Amino acid sequence: MLTIRQLRKRKVAQWVLGYTAVAWALLQGVGLLAGTYGWSAVPMRVGVALSVLGFFITLVIAWFQGERGQQKVTRLEVALIAIVVIVGGAWLWQTVRTTSESSVASASTPGSDIPTIENDPSIAVLPLENMSGDKDQQYFSDGVSEELLNVLNKVPDLRVIARTSSFAFKGQDLSVPDIARRLHVASILQGSVRKAGNRVRIAVQLVRATDGAQLWVETYDRNLDDIFQVQDEIAASVVDQLKIKLLKAPTVTPVDPRVYALVLQAQALLDQQSKAGRAQALVVFKQALSIAPNEARAWAGLGRVYINQSIYSEMPPAEAAKLAREALNRALKIDPRNVIAITGLARLAADFDFDAQAAADYNKRALQIEPNNLVAINTLGILLSNVGRFEDALPLYDYRVAHDPANPTAYNNRGITRYYARQWDAAIDDFRTALRLSPAFVGARNGIAVSLLVGKGDAAGALREIDGEPDEASRLQVRALAFHALGRTRESNAALQNLIRTYGDEQPTLVALAYSYRVDRDEAFRWLDQAAQAHDPAATSVAFDVLTDSLRDDPRWLPFLRKIGYAPDQLAAIRIDVPKPGT
Repeated sequence: MLTIRQLRKRKVAQWVLGYTAVAWALLQGVGLLAGTYGWSAVPMRVGVALSVLGFFITLVIAWFQGERGQQKVTRLEVALIAIVVIVGGAWLWQTVRTTSESSVASASTPGSDIPTIENDPSIAVLPLENMSGDKDQQYFSDGVSEELLNVLNKVPDLRVIARTSSFAFKGQDLSVPDIARRLHVASILQGSVRKAGNRVRIAVQLVRATDGAQLWVETYDRNLDDIFQVQDEIAASVVDQLKIKLLKAPTVTPVDPRVYALVLQAQALLDQQSKAGRAQALVVFKQALSIAPNEARAWAGLGRVYINQSIYSEMPPAEAAKLAREALNRALKIDPRNVIAITGLARLAADFDFDAQAAADYNKRALQIEPNNLVAINTLGILLSNVGRFEDALPLYDYRVAHDPANPTAYNNRGITRYYARQWDAAIDDFRTALRLSPAFVGARNGIAVSLLVGKGDAAGALREIDGEPDEASRLQVRALAFHALGRTRESNAALQNLIRTYGDEQPTLVALAYSYRVDRDEAFRWLDQAAQAHDPAATSVAFDVLTDSLRDDPRWLPFLRKIGYAPDQLAAIRIDVPKPGT
């Protein structure tokens, strides 16, 4: 019978340990090469299989070496090992080569992974090239591109890729099939804009993505006053070429020609997602309104700026809510079907007024007008997430991601909902995707850090992650939480006091959540009450946040929820219609 003594005598353990160390190092090398060169999982699987086979060979050799009482390897054993290495190496090389060739062939096959127009009527509107002498007119050509995209998005049964994703390929030297493959669309609309004074020339072509064939081409030379008619004509031609049966012909809402360029410029500034961009957009929208006081889109854009300035703590919530409400209501008085104004009022109702039912009604109204409007879909998703209806919110975000696959905000917002639903790994994946698309994206690293901390118990990982977060308030809050989890009380207190001193008045909810995680209930409720009184837009997000778990059995929790309209009976009474986008 085999005994420990016999194993020791034959030094089997030394052989096994030595072999294991070498095999592990080789597998690490294969894994590194696979990651570097994009190999499939097959080489690693083959390597593991060879390692297991080699393990048993090593056992046999070790036993007979011990039986003979010698430590030198015989020629026969060397030959046996060499055969295994050569055969296994050849197998591994052939597998890698075959896999690589297969991947290259797949990637270079024209039309692979590109849908056909017949099976999936879909389109991406690429940014029209600015052919004007003034390069500062780029915002104008971009704006015309977005206008075309918006009017096409109103077409039933046509899947339209959103602006952020379509514009992601701007300035890149990629073929139509390459872009279509990445966006998964059947057709591409591209062209150019030349603006000179009050004259504009728009040249467009519709291209079939599978083979790059030109389906339709047209050039329009018009006065700026006629630009909206041109956009309608282009949309109608595209629809005709795609052979889509319309319930109603798409049209674009005209803008006063005197301020059309200003409205496009202000929207481009707002879309920069920066403090300076928002401040400048405010100036340009006001300039447009000084020329055309009854321009609904300028009023709606102005209201959107005020809301965003409050969200990013650039304006006190009460002042922002007052100014935004005035601007948005003015827009709706002029144009009752302005979806941007309606969704803006939905955000005000939910985040500033703590009136989820009014927000739901506004969202319903917006989606009745434009069922596929991604802004309205996103706003409804935020509301559903905040009231705890994650199973309804996530399909809306899935729809937005499918129609705007290069937009980091789409992934970030879905990640936030998955965080509230405590789907930690899925949330982290979404936040990381947002960062791959935009490495400086505000909030994504914060989402990863908090998910690691509360979902995975990884306080050290949270600290490493939060160092890259651009938002200082979030950095201070997560450091206060993570240091507390690590028992580093002095550093946690310092970070929390810095947060209070610098951002406490503007973002009391952040402070409340920090105290809640540290299980300081009195301070947590004091700051929550301050957030409710100040109508901090972030207050409505705490009802289902894991950071408030320590407060849920406190007698003060339910009265606080009732104060912001989020008590269980209040949430149960909210009627929210959740339409399926595209229907």
